Amino acid sequence: MKKILIVDDDPLLRKVLQNSLEQKGYQVVSVGSAKSALIQFNQDVPDIIVSDVSMPEMDGFEFCRQLRSQPSGKLIPFIFLSAKNDLNDRIQGHTIGADSYLSKPFEMKELLANIEALIERSRRVHAEIVHLIEQLVSSQPPNVLANIHHNSSSKQIIAPPQTEKNESSPKPLPLTPAEERVFWETIQGFTNKQISERLFISPRTVQTHLSNILNKLNLNNRTQLVRFAYQQGYEKV
Repeated sequence: MKKILIVDDDPLLRKVLQNSLEQKGYQVVSVGSAKSALIQFNQDVPDIIVSDVSMPEMDGFEFCRQLRSQPSGKLIPFIFLSAKNDLNDRIQGHTIGADSYLSKPFEMKELLANIEALIERSRRVHAEIVHLIEQLVSSQPPNVLANIHHNSSSKQIIAPPQTEKNESSPKPLPLTPAEERVFWETIQGFTNKQISERLFISPRTVQTHLSNILNKLNLNNRTQLVRFAYQQGYEKV
């Protein structure tokens, strides 16, 4: 179920939007200010954001600007829903980083069409990134594949350097390629949420892979996994 974050200081509009979107099968979280939206976003990243522009304390433009400055907020689909219909306002909204700008009053059908289109575009972008990563990983020799991890912040595939202390390479991990990527991220100390953002997968998928990794390696927790990695010669990058 896709999650939508609604940001508007009008409680009646928030209620109408929440009811309409939930009827369409979306999970909706609504807040009354941009500051609350930033807190909510950092606690639980949504699939798309619909925000007003004119709000007290922090307007929608500044909210979008701060959101886009965060690594986890750069690719989140963002829709402005505003009574400010001036051309310059619309241009400013797109310049700051909004994907769409709808004027109040609006048609719910148009908003739904925008939401569905942006979610689908986001899905295609993430799927293509994962596909490219899979191609790069699968092209590596088996002995290198075990040491590859994905750094999505720089959009690169990086192989951990071999140290002179290791006379032989560690044994290949009994993991799938997807589990191997989660393995390398985990032993670097990243949380499930951070790994999901770096690998473009859901936190639930990260937890599933992590559980599989622990089961296959006969370990109980992350601490044991990190200890195992160092004892077996898998260098922390």
